[in-house]
Amino acid sequence: MQQPTNRLNVVAMTTRKIGVTELALRDAHQSLMATRMALEDMVDACEDIDKAGYWSVECWGGATFDACIRFLNEDPWERLRTFRKLMPNSRLQMLLRGQNLLGYRHYEDGVVDKFVEKSAENGMDVFRVFDALNDPRNLEHAMQAVKKVGKHAQGTICYTVSPLHDVQGYIDLAGRLLDMGADSIALKDMAALLKPQPAYDIIRGIKDTYGEDTQINVHCHSTTGVTMVTLMKAIEAGADVVDTAISSMSLGPGHNPTESLVEMLEGTDYETGLDMDRLINIRDHFKTVRPKYAEFESKTLVNTNIFQSQIPGGMLSNMESQLKAQGAGDRIDEVMKEVPVVRKAAGYPPLVTPSSQIVGTQAVFNVLMGRYKVLTAEFADLLLGYYGEAPGERDKDLIEQAKKQTGKEPITERPADLLEPEWDNLVEEADELDGTDGSDEDVLTNALFPQVAPGFFKTRPDGPKNVGKTKEQLEREEAKASGDATAIREPIMYKVTTGGRSHTVSVEPA
Repeated sequence: MQQPTNRLNVVAMTTRKIGVTELALRDAHQSLMATRMALEDMVDACEDIDKAGYWSVECWGGATFDACIRFLNEDPWERLRTFRKLMPNSRLQMLLRGQNLLGYRHYEDGVVDKFVEKSAENGMDVFRVFDALNDPRNLEHAMQAVKKVGKHAQGTICYTVSPLHDVQGYIDLAGRLLDMGADSIALKDMAALLKPQPAYDIIRGIKDTYGEDTQINVHCHSTTGVTMVTLMKAIEAGADVVDTAISSMSLGPGHNPTESLVEMLEGTDYETGLDMDRLINIRDHFKTVRPKYAEFESKTLVNTNIFQSQIPGGMLSNMESQLKAQGAGDRIDEVMKEVPVVRKAAGYPPLVTPSSQIVGTQAVFNVLMGRYKVLTAEFADLLLGYYGEAPGERDKDLIEQAKKQTGKEPITERPADLLEPEWDNLVEEADELDGTDGSDEDVLTNALFPQVAPGFFKTRPDGPKNVGKTKEQLEREEAKASGDATAIREPIMYKVTTGGRSHTVSVEPA
C-alpha cells in the first residue's frame, strides 16, 4: 500500500482586482464637516491621489458647488479645472442629481445638456447620475447627455428600506438603467442602511440577471457601524468598485477607511493594487488639515438610530449645524424620530438630496411648530408630484393641504416635460449681473443658485473666505491643550495711565 507523502499541493491563487473610488475630495468632507473644506487644503494631496492607483477620484458635485460659492468664495468650475490639471492620470468623478443637476429644482433638458457638456469640457470623466426618488424618468435625459459627450454614465440606485422596497425591485431598476445606456451601476447607500446580506443579494442578482460583465460600484457611509462588512459581502458577490475615504477623513457619518479596506483584503482572493506609501502620504496630509474645520464637524461617531430615521451622512452634519443656528441643537433626536413619519406621508422616498433636505426640513418644522402646521413649499411640491413619482402612496389629506397652500394640482407626468426652454433667458439674467465674465459656466452657476451667485460674482476672487481656523489659532489651541503655561498665546490687555489720562493697550503675542 502506497504511503501518503508530506508533499503540499500548492494551488495557484488568482486574485480579482477591486477598484477603489477615493472620496476625500468630495463626499468625505461633505459628510464630516458640512462641505467646508477649501481647495487650498486639497491641492497638496493631489499628486499622491493621482498616483495611488484609484479607479476614480470623486472630487465634484453633490453639495460642493453650492458650498464653493456660498461659503468659500471659490469658483467651482475653477476647482474642477485645478483638479484636472493636478490629477492628469485619474478618472475624475462627480455626483449629479439627474434633472436637478446640482440645484434643488428640475431644469429643462437644454440646460441639462449644457451643464453636462461644460462639466466634460472642464475635466469631468465619470458622472454618477441619481434621482432622489429613483424615478427613471428623471435620470434618462442626463444619462443620454453624458453618453453624447463620450463620458462614463453611471446609473445609480439609491438604496433605502421600506415596506415597498425589496431585492427584486432593485434588480429591475438596474435593468432599466442599463437599457438607458449606463456604463456601470452604482448602488448608493447614503445613510449606511445597506446590511451585508441585502448587499450580496442585490449585487449577485444583478450579475446573474444581466451578466458578469455588468460593472457594479458600491457606495456606503459608515454611520451605523455595519458597512465595512457590507463592502466585503459586496465584493464577494461580484462588486467591481467600492467607495472609501482615506482614514484621516473617514468614519462617523462619513465612509469606511481606504487603508482598512486594503488590509481587510490581504490574504483573500481580492486585492486593490493601491500604493500604500501614497495612501500614507494622503492620510498624513488630511490629518494635518482636518483640525482647521473642527467647528463644522459632526459629533456623531456611530448612530444606530439611523436604521429608523434613515438620515444620510451628508445631511447629518448639516442638520446639526442648522438646528444649532436656530438655538435648537438639543432637539436633534426629536427631529430624527419625526423624519420617518414625514417620509411615510410622502410615499417612502429614499432620503438623498434633495428629498432628504425636503423631508428633513419638514420634520424640523413639525418639531418646532407642530405637526404639519406649516408645509414648506418644497414638501408641498414633493406631495404633488413636482419632483417625480414616489415609490408609494402619499398622504391624501396632506395632498389636499398642499393644493390649497400652493394653488397647484397634482401631476403624474415627468416634471421636466412641463418646463419651457430656458437657456436664452438664463443667459440674459446672467448678463445683467455685476462680475460675470459672459461664460456658459457663469450662466450655469447663476441658474443653479440664483440667490447666492450674484453676491459671489461681485466678490470673487478677493472676497472673504470661511476656511476654518488659521495656523496661528491651531497653534494657540495646541499649546493650551498641552498645558504650556509659559507661552503667551493670547493678547494681554493693560491699562496705562499717563498725564492723568487712562489708556487701554493690547499686546499681541510674538
